Amino acid sequence: MPGIIIPHRGVRPTIHNSAFIAETAVLIGDVEVGPNASIWYGVVVRGDVNHISIGANTNVQDGTVVHCNRDPSGADYRESGGGMPTLIGDDITIGHLALIHACTLQDRCFIGMRSVVMDLVVVETGAMVAAGALVTPGKHVPAGELWAGSPARCLRKLGPTDEAEFARSARDYATLAETYRKGAEG
Repeated sequence: MPGIIIPHRGVRPTIHNSAFIAETAVLIGDVEVGPNASIWYGVVVRGDVNHISIGANTNVQDGTVVHCNRDPSGADYRESGGGMPTLIGDDITIGHLALIHACTLQDRCFIGMRSVVMDLVVVETGAMVAAGALVTPGKHVPAGELWAGSPARCLRKLGPTDEAEFARSARDYATLAETYRKGAEG
Protein backbone atom coordinates (compact mmCIF):
# COMPACT_ATOMS: atom_id res chain seq x y z
CA MET A 1 0.00 0.00 0.00
CA PRO A 2 1.34 3.47 -0.82
CA GLY A 3 2.21 5.94 1.87
CA ILE A 4 4.23 5.54 5.01
CA ILE A 5 2.14 3.54 7.48
CA ILE A 6 3.55 3.39 11.02
CA PRO A 7 2.08 1.50 13.96
CA HIS A 8 2.28 3.13 17.39
CA ARG A 9 1.95 1.25 20.69
CA GLY A 10 0.61 -1.77 18.86
CA VAL A 11 -2.04 0.15 16.89
CA ARG A 12 -1.75 0.30 13.11
CA PRO A 13 -3.74 2.64 10.84
CA THR A 14 -6.85 1.07 9.28
CA ILE A 15 -7.29 2.10 5.66
CA HIS A 16 -10.22 1.14 3.46
CA ASN A 17 -9.01 -0.62 0.32
CA SER A 18 -10.65 2.01 -1.93
CA ALA A 19 -8.84 4.94 -0.25
CA PHE A 20 -5.91 6.66 -1.96
CA ILE A 21 -2.85 7.29 0.20
CA ALA A 22 -0.09 9.23 -1.59
CA GLU A 23 3.43 7.81 -1.44
CA THR A 24 4.71 10.62 0.79
CA ALA A 25 1.74 10.74 3.16
CA VAL A 26 2.45 9.50 6.71
CA LEU A 27 -0.23 7.79 8.81
CA ILE A 28 0.69 6.85 12.38
CA GLY A 29 -1.14 4.85 15.03
CA ASP A 30 -4.86 4.97 15.73
CA VAL A 31 -6.04 6.31 12.38
CA GLU A 32 -9.01 5.14 10.35
CA VAL A 33 -9.46 6.16 6.70
CA GLY A 34 -12.84 5.50 5.06
CA PRO A 35 -13.94 4.45 1.57
CA ASN A 36 -12.81 6.58 -1.36
CA ALA A 37 -11.03 9.03 0.93
CA SER A 38 -7.80 10.55 -0.35
CA ILE A 39 -4.76 11.53 1.67
CA TRP A 40 -2.45 13.55 -0.57
CA TYR A 41 1.29 14.25 -0.75
CA GLY A 42 3.11 15.39 2.36
CA VAL A 43 0.11 14.93 4.68
CA VAL A 44 0.81 13.74 8.23
CA VAL A 45 -2.01 12.06 10.19
CA ARG A 46 -0.65 11.26 13.65
CA GLY A 47 -2.93 9.23 15.90
CA ASP A 48 -0.40 8.60 18.65
CA VAL A 49 -2.24 10.02 21.67
CA ASN A 50 -5.86 9.54 20.57
CA HIS A 51 -8.04 8.35 17.70
CA ILE A 52 -8.36 10.04 14.29
CA SER A 53 -11.08 9.09 11.82
CA ILE A 54 -11.39 10.35 8.25
CA GLY A 55 -14.69 9.61 6.52
CA ALA A 56 -15.77 8.42 3.10
CA ASN A 57 -15.02 10.61 0.08
CA THR A 58 -13.08 13.10 2.19
CA ASN A 59 -9.90 14.58 0.75
CA VAL A 60 -7.01 15.81 2.87
CA GLN A 61 -4.83 17.87 0.57
CA ASP A 62 -1.07 18.25 0.31
CA GLY A 63 0.93 19.38 3.33
CA THR A 64 -1.92 19.15 5.85
CA VAL A 65 -1.26 18.02 9.42
CA VAL A 66 -3.95 16.16 11.39
CA HIS A 67 -3.36 15.43 15.08
CA CYS A 68 -5.40 14.82 18.26
CA ASN A 69 -4.88 15.48 21.96
CA ARG A 70 -4.10 13.25 24.93
CA ASP A 71 -6.14 12.53 28.01
CA PRO A 72 -5.15 15.34 30.44
CA SER A 73 -4.95 12.81 33.29
CA GLY A 74 -2.13 11.07 31.46
CA ALA A 75 -4.17 7.85 31.21
CA ASP A 76 -4.18 5.84 28.00
CA TYR A 77 -7.20 7.12 26.05
CA ARG A 78 -8.00 3.56 24.94
CA GLU A 79 -8.67 2.69 28.58
CA SER A 80 -10.00 5.99 29.93
CA GLY A 81 -11.99 7.25 26.94
CA GLY A 82 -10.51 10.68 27.70
CA GLY A 83 -8.65 13.22 25.66
CA MET A 84 -9.66 14.72 22.35
CA PRO A 85 -9.91 12.62 19.20
CA THR A 86 -10.07 14.19 15.75
CA LEU A 87 -13.26 13.23 13.94
CA ILE A 88 -13.49 14.10 10.26
CA GLY A 89 -16.76 13.18 8.55
CA ASP A 90 -17.74 12.26 5.00
CA ASP A 91 -17.54 14.32 1.80
CA ILE A 92 -15.21 16.98 3.20
CA THR A 93 -12.51 18.95 1.42
CA ILE A 94 -9.55 19.99 3.58
CA GLY A 95 -7.38 22.40 1.61
CA HIS A 96 -3.61 22.40 1.21
CA LEU A 97 -1.45 23.09 4.30
CA ALA A 98 -4.29 23.07 6.83
CA LEU A 99 -3.74 22.21 10.50
CA ILE A 100 -6.55 20.11 11.98
CA HIS A 101 -6.13 19.44 15.72
CA ALA A 102 -8.41 17.57 18.17
CA CYS A 103 -11.63 18.84 16.59
CA THR A 104 -14.78 17.60 14.88
CA LEU A 105 -15.52 18.29 11.23
CA GLN A 106 -19.04 17.18 10.42
CA ASP A 107 -20.06 15.78 7.03
CA ARG A 108 -19.97 18.02 3.97
CA CYS A 109 -18.17 20.98 5.51
CA PHE A 110 -15.27 22.74 3.76
CA ILE A 111 -11.90 23.68 5.28
CA GLY A 112 -9.86 26.22 3.30
CA MET A 113 -6.17 26.19 2.48
CA ARG A 114 -3.74 27.11 5.27
CA SER A 115 -6.50 27.27 7.84
CA VAL A 116 -6.05 26.18 11.46
CA VAL A 117 -8.86 24.39 13.30
CA MET A 118 -7.96 23.89 16.97
CA ASP A 119 -8.97 21.74 19.96
CA LEU A 120 -12.65 21.10 20.64
CA VAL A 121 -13.82 23.12 17.63
CA VAL A 122 -16.93 21.78 15.89
CA VAL A 123 -17.46 22.70 12.24
CA GLU A 124 -21.03 21.72 11.42
CA THR A 125 -22.35 20.10 8.25
CA GLY A 126 -22.51 22.69 5.49
CA ALA A 127 -20.20 25.21 7.19
CA MET A 128 -17.01 26.66 5.73
CA VAL A 129 -13.71 27.76 7.25
CA ALA A 130 -12.02 30.19 4.85
CA ALA A 131 -8.45 29.94 3.62
CA GLY A 132 -6.03 31.26 6.23
CA ALA A 133 -8.60 31.31 9.05
CA LEU A 134 -7.67 30.56 12.66
CA VAL A 135 -10.55 28.88 14.50
CA THR A 136 -9.56 29.07 18.16
CA PRO A 137 -10.23 26.34 20.75
CA GLY A 138 -13.80 25.48 21.60
CA LYS A 139 -15.49 27.55 18.88
CA HIS A 140 -18.60 26.24 17.13
CA VAL A 141 -18.94 27.02 13.41
CA PRO A 142 -22.67 26.68 12.63
CA ALA A 143 -24.11 25.15 9.48
CA GLY A 144 -24.54 27.66 6.68
CA GLU A 145 -21.84 30.07 7.85
CA LEU A 146 -18.47 31.09 6.41
CA TRP A 147 -15.89 31.84 9.10
CA ALA A 148 -12.77 33.84 8.22
CA GLY A 149 -9.99 35.82 9.86
CA SER A 150 -7.60 35.40 12.74
CA PRO A 151 -9.24 34.76 15.08
CA ALA A 152 -12.05 33.51 12.84
CA ARG A 153 -15.59 34.84 13.09
CA CYS A 154 -18.69 34.65 10.93
CA LEU A 155 -18.10 36.59 7.73
CA ARG A 156 -21.36 35.75 5.91
CA LYS A 157 -24.12 33.23 5.39
CA LEU A 158 -23.59 30.54 2.77
CA GLY A 159 -26.07 29.76 0.03
CA PRO A 160 -26.99 26.87 -2.25
CA THR A 161 -24.16 27.74 -4.66
CA ASP A 162 -21.59 27.34 -1.87
CA GLU A 163 -23.02 23.99 -0.78
CA ALA A 164 -23.02 22.76 -4.39
CA GLU A 165 -19.35 23.73 -4.64
CA PHE A 166 -18.52 21.71 -1.49
CA ALA A 167 -20.16 18.63 -3.02
CA ARG A 168 -18.43 19.18 -6.37
CA SER A 169 -15.03 19.49 -4.71
CA ALA A 170 -15.45 16.24 -2.77
CA ARG A 171 -16.62 14.41 -5.94
CA ASP A 172 -13.78 15.84 -8.05
CA TYR A 173 -11.14 14.76 -5.54
CA ALA A 174 -12.64 11.26 -5.29
CA THR A 175 -12.46 11.01 -9.08
CA LEU A 176 -8.90 12.36 -9.17
CA ALA A 177 -7.83 9.89 -6.47
CA GLU A 178 -9.24 7.05 -8.58
CA THR A 179 -6.93 8.06 -11.45
CA TYR A 180 -3.97 7.86 -9.07
CA ARG A 181 -5.06 4.45 -7.74
CA LYS A 182 -5.40 3.12 -11.27
CA GLY A 183 -2.03 4.60 -12.24
CA ALA A 184 -0.38 2.84 -9.30
CA GLU A 185 -1.91 -0.44 -10.39
CA GLY A 186 -0.36 -0.15 -13.84
